Amino acid sequence: MTRTHTYAIALVFTSLLAGQAMAAGINAPVTREQVKAELAEAIRTGNISPDESGLKLNEQFPQRYPAQQLVATKSRQQVNAELAEAMRTGNISFGESGLKLNEQFPYNYPLQDGFASKTREQVKAELAEAISKGWLYAHIEA
Repeated sequence: MTRTHTYAIALVFTSLLAGQAMAAGINAPVTREQVKAELAEAIRTGNISPDESGLKLNEQFPQRYPAQQLVATKSRQQVNAELAEAMRTGNISFGESGLKLNEQFPYNYPLQDGFASKTREQVKAELAEAISKGWLYAHIEA
């Protein structure tokens, strides 16, 4: 695929996205210069998808584009604390089964709080309401 084709596809996608954004009812209309600037920025950073693979150019060819700056939302201490808690409770996936450690080996980890937060009286009141409104039969044979 030549560079000209890439630019043409990028222009089509950008104009399509800009048209949808304008149709969505954005308060401030986007000017032609703003769209051109957004397209130039997308081309410069590789944030366009040239084909049907769904991968952007900066994902296909990372050596051609500047690295994206990642902004950390959590501090190192917060991440370490979350990891320690996950290890303590077994909330970490292990192996190819997709099961967490506390699911594979429940006897090695403390019980998870899986109890209902409603009192017995609240449950009885909900049951009586369901029966009175006909959502549940009063005499269910067990």
